[in-house]
Amino acid sequence: MAFLTIFTAPKPFTESHIETIQRNAIQSWLHLGDEVDVLLIGDEPGMKEVAGEFSVSHLPHVRRNDLGTPLVSSIFELARQASQAPLLAYLNADILVMPDFLEAARQVRSQARNFLIIGQRWDLDVRQELDFCQGWDEKLRSEVQIRGKLHPPAGSDYFIFPRHLSMDMPDFAIGRAGWDNWVIYRARQSNWEVISATQTLMVVHQNHDYSHLPGGQAHYDLEESRRNAALGGGLANMYTVMEANKILVDGKIRNANPSLVRLLRRVELWMAVNEPRGMRWFILRRVKRLRRKLVGSSGNEPFLSI
Repeated sequence: MAFLTIFTAPKPFTESHIETIQRNAIQSWLHLGDEVDVLLIGDEPGMKEVAGEFSVSHLPHVRRNDLGTPLVSSIFELARQASQAPLLAYLNADILVMPDFLEAARQVRSQARNFLIIGQRWDLDVRQELDFCQGWDEKLRSEVQIRGKLHPPAGSDYFIFPRHLSMDMPDFAIGRAGWDNWVIYRARQSNWEVISATQTLMVVHQNHDYSHLPGGQAHYDLEESRRNAALGGGLANMYTVMEANKILVDGKIRNANPSLVRLLRRVELWMAVNEPRGMRWFILRRVKRLRRKLVGSSGNEPFLSI
């Protein structure tokens, strides 16, 4: 029986660059070894053929919203039903992982029962299919150290959690902003250990454009993203990696250290407003600018932008 089931909901395999990076991601997961199962969920063009090529499971019958977008709640439930592994991991379909991913999952499971592992990703331009010959992971790690960039903590591209945990998730649209932020919020409210593995894991996001989305807009500019935010309870529930209450360092779960940046984030969440007006919004904008200055970030933060 597998120790970990990785599941994802890929984009259509019709655009050459998207196809390339998704094939890279799937192969990196399979190179974790026999302890890992992989599930591709959805019926987008090319998915069935890729699942057959790599001999991974394909679950096509996912529920969708009125616009035809797969629902995150259905994706997570299908994965839970299909897996017998003690741990599940949702990964975006453009994410590369290395052997430290599986090791971190083992380390956390040996120390906690109810947990959610999250972390910041490294962004890297990848234009070609990777060669997964011996030493591929060391080569990738070197490339990331030379050309990669650590992404701000607003986005979450992977979650590792025990299969026995249920999130009672609203019907969020996949591939749109907000639902991943809500997952962190839900875990914190459920008193799970929310563990940032940023200092331990090198998880790699292969950069891409948004040509696969309506109008080529970034996902956080879409109406479905605003719907996701509303379903999740608004801006106050849009948690990020900064809201992790634990960290994984040297194989041990430790308390997240207090800092001015984390304090400012707590103020942001407490003062969150859904409309850009009024004194509360004015103060919130100043607080966020100070936090960004402290961490040297000017990147996009879906639903947190003011």
